[in-house]
Amino acid sequence: MTDTQSTTGVVRLSDRQPTVTGPEMLASLVPPPQFDGATFDSYRADESYPSQEEAKETLLRFAGRGAPVKKASFFSRPKKEPAVKPGVYLDGGFGVGKTHLLASIYHAMPARRKYFGSFIEYTALVGALGYKNTVDLLRGADLLCIDEFELDDPGDTMVMTRLLGELVTSGTKLAATSNTPPNALGEGRFAAQDFLREIHQMSDSFQTMRIDGVDFRQRAIDGHSIVLSDEDYASAIATASESGLVSDDAFDEVVAHLARVHPSRYIRLIDGLRLVGLRDVRVLTDQSEALRFVAFVDRVYDAQIPIAATGVSLDQVFAEEMLGGGYRKKYLRAISRLNALTHSSRA
Repeated sequence: MTDTQSTTGVVRLSDRQPTVTGPEMLASLVPPPQFDGATFDSYRADESYPSQEEAKETLLRFAGRGAPVKKASFFSRPKKEPAVKPGVYLDGGFGVGKTHLLASIYHAMPARRKYFGSFIEYTALVGALGYKNTVDLLRGADLLCIDEFELDDPGDTMVMTRLLGELVTSGTKLAATSNTPPNALGEGRFAAQDFLREIHQMSDSFQTMRIDGVDFRQRAIDGHSIVLSDEDYASAIATASESGLVSDDAFDEVVAHLARVHPSRYIRLIDGLRLVGLRDVRVLTDQSEALRFVAFVDRVYDAQIPIAATGVSLDQVFAEEMLGGGYRKKYLRAISRLNALTHSSRA
């Protein structure tokens, strides 16, 4: 069955030819489903790390929801509040709640137009629509939230810095986190100075906040993705397809198809699915293929769609030399997400 309008059955990702308009892409710039209900009240600050509560209070003021300033008495001067900059940057290790806080800003700010997306989603928007059209679409927005701001591609960083500069001058507020990897052997955070150095033209617009803490997920990078036998895979696809729409593709067919579909449309590739099936996974040795697969995994993870797979374990899908290269952080993040998604398929 390949009818993408069906609500049950099996489809092939490689048969899907998604299209998306600029307004549709903007409409998709909202927090991922797992952060639909994220609020400052539901953020549980760890008392052992005071910076968490301090960041929360600062962000409440940034979102316009802080405690009212006490009026001065006849004999005292009013307390002078620090000026609120148009941008905030959350600097912290993996799993300390940065994305939760970012989504809390989005939900709390009483804005007419606001957007929430990953760094990759915004650069994909520019790539699909062109720089000028993207500026025209985003101009006038009250708030732009950027999750996992990536500093490993100078070209993309330059484009985003220029874009943010134009939006700030038109009154847009900015909130960003960095793409910190999970348990990456001491690479627990992008230091704030690295972020400010890379966006030097915009650095004065951002207030940086250090958020300390322990990874609440405690996911070990040396964990393994679940690999199914051919029989178990077929059973998983058949069972899931009885109550929802699932995809079933050879891994190589998906990798080839991702090269034909713009990354801005990856979210539409998985539209309506309750399970993604990948047969005969192999190690990726081509950097372009690997980076496209990372972008695809990000969309699957944001949608919280489980993955069933055969072949090479998905935590070993990236060649060893890639894990030591310039995109190491992206690959480690993708591995963590693949581990989680293959385990959720067994839940």
